[in-house]
Amino acid sequence: MGDPASIHVIVGRSRARIVLSGEIDADIGGDLHEATAAAEESRLPVEIDAHHVTFMDSSGVAFLARLASRSPHRVRVLRAPPTVRFLLEVTRIGDLLDIVDEDPGFELDDDGPPSGGAPTPAGVGGPSAS
Repeated sequence: MGDPASIHVIVGRSRARIVLSGEIDADIGGDLHEATAAAEESRLPVEIDAHHVTFMDSSGVAFLARLASRSPHRVRVLRAPPTVRFLLEVTRIGDLLDIVDEDPGFELDDDGPPSGGAPTPAGVGGPSAS
């Protein structure tokens, strides 16, 4: 058994960020669909933080292709590990995305987190066993 998958969608001032970690595969297809919907609802540019992805199959590639083809803004993939970069190159999906090596940081809304607590990711989240 590999690293459990985790997906979080965070909507900030100027963009939405989808944070992926663990094994991104068919077992979390529903979560990937929910993350896509949450990011699209924001109508903001989307970036994918892939720094902690340990494995990605065609489901993850399809997720990135779907985001890239449906977004009115160019989708950015942040800190992609070598395995993800390889898949993006081989499938040529990387031509549809901007690959960024540095994390530009992220600003939440001016109002701050709800109820004085930590920021609440929108959409999906939490580890899921794969």
